[in-house]
Formats: sequence, structure tokens, C-alpha cells
Amino acid sequence: MTAQNSATAPSAIAVGTPLPVVHRGPGSGVLLAGLGVLAFSLTFPSTVWGLESFGPWSLVALRTVLAALIAGCALLAGRVPVPERRHWAGLAVVAGGVVVGFPLLTSLALRTSTSAHAAVVVGLLPLTTALFSALRTGSRPPRAFWAAALAGAAVVIAFTVQQSGGALSGGDPYLFAALLVCAAGYTEGGRLAGVMPGWQVIGWALVLCLPLAVAGAAVALPHEPVHLTVHGVVGLVWVAVGSTFLGLYVWYRGMAEIGVPRASQLQLAQPLLTLVWSLLALGEEVSTAAPVAAVAVLVCIAVTQRAGSRGRRRPGAGEPVRS
Repeated sequence: MTAQNSATAPSAIAVGTPLPVVHRGPGSGVLLAGLGVLAFSLTFPSTVWGLESFGPWSLVALRTVLAALIAGCALLAGRVPVPERRHWAGLAVVAGGVVVGFPLLTSLALRTSTSAHAAVVVGLLPLTTALFSALRTGSRPPRAFWAAALAGAAVVIAFTVQQSGGALSGGDPYLFAALLVCAAGYTEGGRLAGVMPGWQVIGWALVLCLPLAVAGAAVALPHEPVHLTVHGVVGLVWVAVGSTFLGLYVWYRGMAEIGVPRASQLQLAQPLLTLVWSLLALGEEVSTAAPVAAVAVLVCIAVTQRAGSRGRRRPGAGEPVRS
């Protein structure tokens, strides 16, 4: 990967001329994707904080506006050329899935669900993302990968459901819808990160959403109560800067280096991290079974990473090459 985090430089993207691939070891990709997971694990508790000050529609609109302004400034400062027309459909999927869809649906869910209960959707997200990737990109991880992915999902679901008392909530339809749109956005973003730098993927997706976000904020703010608190402002800033921009930047960059299936399985650790933040920031109770679940999840992650590294296929003609 170049300093631009792409096998194809921006100028080459503009004219369609491929450049030689610079290879990098998988360790950096795992680290980057892991940092993305760490950032995402704070999203639910930060959203709960943000909802102290803003309504769900206002919170999502404002987080998108802030993140889009940061992304737009970065793109302008870097004099990044506008992506080719053939990439805009994929960027629209990223925008609809991870910039608008997932934040809005989870914010609506968190009005009635606890942060711990909402972690159920994240427990299913790694497996769903791997399935979307297999369908979209033709990746074929080996059976050991799928077995470990299923086992990890089962552990996370069982633990998080037990932690939340095993009861369904009124926010569950929103959570399951969020699961689907986010998996689609992750998959498409991971694919695009093979042909342009990861920060540009999320940057252009955010810029694409800016007009809609500004309009949404103008409509939502007068109709939803605003009660500014320290928690509310900190929550808004984190979901805008940490989760939406920086988190997705390192996440897509890591995906480009190790592939969507392997990166997605690192998210098996996200619900457990979310439970820790929920305990520290929100005072929600965490079961004593957490250490056992954490060890089981780490074993599953190790297996998926080992199996995934062995099972990655060579890209075919015309496919992006991930270093």
C-alpha cells in the first residue's frame, strides 16, 4: 500500500491507469481494523449520551453534518479528485448503510433498548458482513473460517442476550434492519477501499450525505427538544468524529489490506467491549460470565484470522488488488 493507502494512486484512478502493487504484511491491516472496532465499540454508549441532549433524528443529522465537514476539508486540503462515475453507486451504498442507515436505526432503537441489548446486532454483524462479502465479491473463505465465525457469533449472541435478560425489546426491528444495511455498507466500502484510499471512501460518502444531513437538521431541530449537557455534547462529538470519520477510516483501510471477511470477524470482540464501556459510562451491569465469553471470542477470532489468511483467493482480471 502507498502512503495514500491504495494500490492505485489518485491520479491513476482519474485516468484509469493501474500502478504496480506495493505489498504490506497483514499485521498492519489487523491493527487498523482492530482500531476501527475499538472506535465502534464506543458508539452505542456515546449515542445514549447524545440522546440526553438531542432527539434521534437531530443527533444523526448533526453527527453527519460534523463528520461531512471534516471529511470535506480533508478532501479539499488533499486536492483529491472526484471519483469516477462508476464508483458513485458503491459510495451511495456506503452512505446509505453506515453514514445514515445504521446510525439512524440504532439511535431509534436505543430510545427503548439498553446499550448492552443493542450489542446483539453487533454480535451478528461479523457473520452477516462475511456473507454479504461472499455474495458481492466472490470471496470464498475455507470451511474452518465459517465454522469459527458461526461459533463466535453464537457465543456473542448467547452472552449478550443473557446479559440483557433474554427479552426482546421494541427497538429490535430497528436493530435487525440496522444489521442488514450496515453489512451492505461495510462490504461495499471494503471493496472500494481496494481501488481508492480508505479515508476517501468514507470521505466521499459523507460529502454525498451532506445536503441531506443539513436539510434533516433544519427540519428535526425545531421539532425535537434540545437540552445541552456535557454528556450530550461529548456523545455527539464522538459519534461524529470518532465513530463516523476516524473509525471508518481505519476500518476501511484495514479491510483493504486483509480483506472484508477477515476484518469483519474482528468485530466479534465489539459487543464485549461495548459492555465494558456501558458499565463504565452508563452504569449498566455486566455479567460475571464476561471473561469466559471474552476468551471464547478471542479463540474464534484467532481461528478466523488464521483460516482467512490461508483461504484468500487471488483477484481475477479487473478486480481490485488488496495489499
